[in-house]
Amino acid sequence: MAAELTAHELIAKHRPTLDQALEAIRTRAYWSPHPEHPKAYGENGSLDMAAGKAAFDALLGSRLDLGQPGTDDWVGGETSPYGIELGVNYPHADLDELLPAMKAGQRAWRDAGAEMRAVVCLEILKRISDRTHEFAHAVMHTSGQAFMMAFQAGGPHAQDRGLEAVAYAYVEQVRTPDTAEWTKPQGKRDPLALTKQFTPVPRGVALVIGCNTFPTWNGYPGLFASLATGNAVLVKPHPRAVLPLALTVQVAREVLVEAGFDANLVALAAERPGEGIAKTLATRPEIRIIDYTGSTSFGDWLEANARQAQVYTEKAGVNTVLVDSAANYKGMLSNLAFSLSLYSGQMCTTPQNLLIPRDGIRTDEGPKTFDEVVADLARAVDGLLGDDARANALLGAIVNPDVKARLEAAAGLGEVALASREIANPEFPDAVVRTPVIVKLDGAKPDDEAAYMSECFGPVSFAVAVDSSAEAVELLRRTIREKGAMTVGAYTTDAEVEDAIQEVCLEESAQLSLNLTGGVYVNQTAAFSDFHGSGGNPAANAALCDGAFVANRFRVVEVRREAQGQA
Repeated sequence: MAAELTAHELIAKHRPTLDQALEAIRTRAYWSPHPEHPKAYGENGSLDMAAGKAAFDALLGSRLDLGQPGTDDWVGGETSPYGIELGVNYPHADLDELLPAMKAGQRAWRDAGAEMRAVVCLEILKRISDRTHEFAHAVMHTSGQAFMMAFQAGGPHAQDRGLEAVAYAYVEQVRTPDTAEWTKPQGKRDPLALTKQFTPVPRGVALVIGCNTFPTWNGYPGLFASLATGNAVLVKPHPRAVLPLALTVQVAREVLVEAGFDANLVALAAERPGEGIAKTLATRPEIRIIDYTGSTSFGDWLEANARQAQVYTEKAGVNTVLVDSAANYKGMLSNLAFSLSLYSGQMCTTPQNLLIPRDGIRTDEGPKTFDEVVADLARAVDGLLGDDARANALLGAIVNPDVKARLEAAAGLGEVALASREIANPEFPDAVVRTPVIVKLDGAKPDDEAAYMSECFGPVSFAVAVDSSAEAVELLRRTIREKGAMTVGAYTTDAEVEDAIQEVCLEESAQLSLNLTGGVYVNQTAAFSDFHGSGGNPAANAALCDGAFVANRFRVVEVRREAQGQA
């Protein structure tokens, strides 16, 4: 089949966007080509709200045939956290047939060059962007995110992260020139002269192991980083969140064919219920790159056992906020209440431990005791979530029974400062919606330490009483070093305390947010500007996104020839 999208057309269409992305990662200024507002869609081929919902509804109960080789069965079984059966069936692959087919297209993809690969990736992202409303419903009904969060985080913010990865991949590949003329003087003899050719070559087939909570936001960086650096990509979604990544694979395969490449450069590996194919895939010799987001235990297993692959993991951490003092007490409480509530705390960046001196803190409203700070925070959360409609829009639904079980068990770990309550969702009566719980713990008690030094993923936070801010700083250091942290927050008006906190985060490689009181929250990061994770503490071995995230997905191979005229 002849290419429908020529290199000239793709470069003319997408090179300006790529250049803007390159400038954004250089300056770290705000930029996004993907609109965040739902009403921005509906023109130039993009689906508006009604068309996106209709497209999603049409998927329910369907068979998503991707045309992949080696399909030996059809699998499905996703149930929305909001209580509806998706009923979508996906191809199940015979890996011995699919993986060789994926490798077959890599030569042409490699030879296309960094710029062509980048603009093909941008065409994939553009078509996904046009279907953002459809993808939003797919993310909502697999992750349990409320619609607006699923729309933004699963749509434009995920697309931004994918584009960011393409930009970094392009930078690293063009760092070395395609060719060079090398001449070494020899004194009285003729100089030595060589023509050198440098080619970025892919490692092999990349495996993306998707997560349940943010299938696109966490999946796109690795997918597009590997694809843009010349690798074929096999996407293995979480069994409860297949649809968003299956749609992504569908779009990618269509674009690849239209651009004259092999569709099998991107493929889906859906699994039967309970099959657990991730370990099998991760250790196959064809798999040379792995991207994984999820539990520490499986991330550690991948790092230890997938020895043939370059492994990028985002695992679990214990995120901490240190409260020393506050110049805007109400603003601090409001900001923290939102951070603890958003998506029912089911984010790898949500604060878990709030370290507060047991003798209290200084604020612009006067001194506050430990108990007063915790009680005021509980009231702030209650106030934020007091209206059920607003609460549903912020909390979404509990993604799986394990999160609900942890939430219920947390109340028995200490004194409950804020009890979790059940909220009904009129639109989805079967959705499990719970407000956060805040539990008081004592930093000096070993039994309490066992609780707050373990990740409790979900809407659970511990207010930990410590003897002083200095002790809190040292506890912060130990927590990051031993357990890792995706985020750290702190509130202080004391320059020395601020310096001490910053030094801990610099030494332990943790991303720090100081004195947030407005519309930016510790658990949110912006593509092209903020680094998600650092790769320098146990929570993750990579950052989204930096040069290190992309540079080892390819190697540069050199071919040397004697220059013309040499003996």
